[in-house]
Amino acid sequence: MMKLHPVILLMALLADGGVGAPRPVATKGDGGVGVVAPSLVTGADGGTPAPSMEPRGADAGGVARPRIVAAGIEWPEEVRPLATLDGPAVLAANAALRRLLSSFPKETAGDCAYSAKAMEVMVGKEGDLYFVEINRRLDKCGWAAPGFNPSLHWFELYAVSAEGEVLARYPYHP
Repeated sequence: MMKLHPVILLMALLADGGVGAPRPVATKGDGGVGVVAPSLVTGADGGTPAPSMEPRGADAGGVARPRIVAAGIEWPEEVRPLATLDGPAVLAANAALRRLLSSFPKETAGDCAYSAKAMEVMVGKEGDLYFVEINRRLDKCGWAAPGFNPSLHWFELYAVSAEGEVLARYPYHP
């Protein structure tokens, strides 16, 4: 029966195929087979720890870079996207939102509930068409509780070309 080195056994039990494999370190008396030194096991699952989200210097040291302020705006070191959209998806979202906002009565101008601020836009793609769903989020206006929506079935759905042309509105009326 083959006896396994305790560190190899530990690593076999903790391995999860996670972020990068720890570097093997050769030890004496193992016939040249590399083993992982226990000091390399840093996570509870044997994986490597997640990178820190703290700003670091250009040399990846621990010194934070000063924030850049220009035109009265404090610019982030790295932009954290809400979602990644290609150019045509952005055109589709913009076209659908403009179509919706222009459909509201003029009397609602200036009312947050009928503004872009209160709208949540989702973009999907099927074939060559973008489908843009717009939901009203009154909690974004500051006077409604989070998740509050007086009309639970209110939404707009548009089919939009990659060039940003609204082709059709879903035939739904709440």
